[in-house]
Order: sequence, then C-alpha cells, then structure tokens
Amino acid sequence: MIFTETPLKGAYTIDLEKRGDDRGFFARFFCVNEFEKLGLDNKIVQINNSTSKDKGTLRGIHYQLAPKAETKIIRCLKGSFYDVIVDLRKESDTFLKWFGVELNEDNRTMLYVPKGFAHSFITLTDNSEAFYLVTEFYAPQYERGLRWNDPAINIKWPIQPVIISEKDKNHPDFNENYHLK
Repeated sequence: MIFTETPLKGAYTIDLEKRGDDRGFFARFFCVNEFEKLGLDNKIVQINNSTSKDKGTLRGIHYQLAPKAETKIIRCLKGSFYDVIVDLRKESDTFLKWFGVELNEDNRTMLYVPKGFAHSFITLTDNSEAFYLVTEFYAPQYERGLRWNDPAINIKWPIQPVIISEKDKNHPDFNENYHLK
C-alpha cells in the first residue's frame, strides 16, 4: 500500500502496491500493520456500500461528532466520483479547508479520512458504487452535515450537482456552535 498525505494533515490517499503477472495483479486493500506504522486508526467496526445510479448525484457533506466521530476509508468499486473532505478540527492549520480527489474503478485509489473531517462525493458517471470502511457505528444523534455549497467552505465541484437529498440541500450555513458541538 502506498500512503500519500494530502494537504490536510492526517488525511491520506492510498494507492495499491500491485504485484502482477499475465493473470492480473494482487494487492492489499487493507493491512492493520501498515496503518499502525503511520499511527492511523484501524479499528474497523462497519463496512458500508452505496450506489448512485445517476451522474451528478451528490452525497454529503456528512460527519459525526465526538464521542462517535468516525474515521473512514473510501474506495470507488464501480464508475467514478469526486471525493471531498473538509477539515473541521478547530486547532488545525487547515480548519475549514477542503481537499478533493477523483476515485474511480480504474485508479483504485482510496481516501483515508480521519476523525474531525466531514466527507462527501459527487458521482462523475452513472452507476457509481462506493465502499466505506468506518471505525465507529452510525449514531444519528451525533450526525451533522455541511451544505454542499456553503460559502464558508467554497468547494470547487468539478460538475454541478443534479441530485441531492432534501436533508443535504437544507444543512445550515457553517456555525461553530451547531456544527462542532
């Protein structure tokens, strides 16, 4: 596995270290030892799968507050999406900054999203499928969300969203008293 830190400290892209021959390749998708070497959270308690049938489907921007904050590892199994994370750690030099990367079935890149970050993606193709490893169980009472077009964050999406849930459309503008407590 090849870990590359993003401009947001503690968040990584993860590329496969492929070992191949004329049959194809083998690569590790996850290894506790490799995550431990970097001091990364590796206590996976849940694996989630989502599909989006239409290009331009936006999911998020979601996160959970402490004590149910979660680390996520996201990979695209089918199709393509632009994955975005937002740093919500008040003490961070990159507080309210975002990072985006294309995850697709061809590059097989994953994104490691540590606790204290919000997460979202927009599909770039029809019939996209996401696969998530998470370190905390879903806890709706700790769930929060940022609006996809919140001016405090100003994410530059590669395409305009076509489909967004009502819940995700109606998140309030960023406010530390609501979003971080």
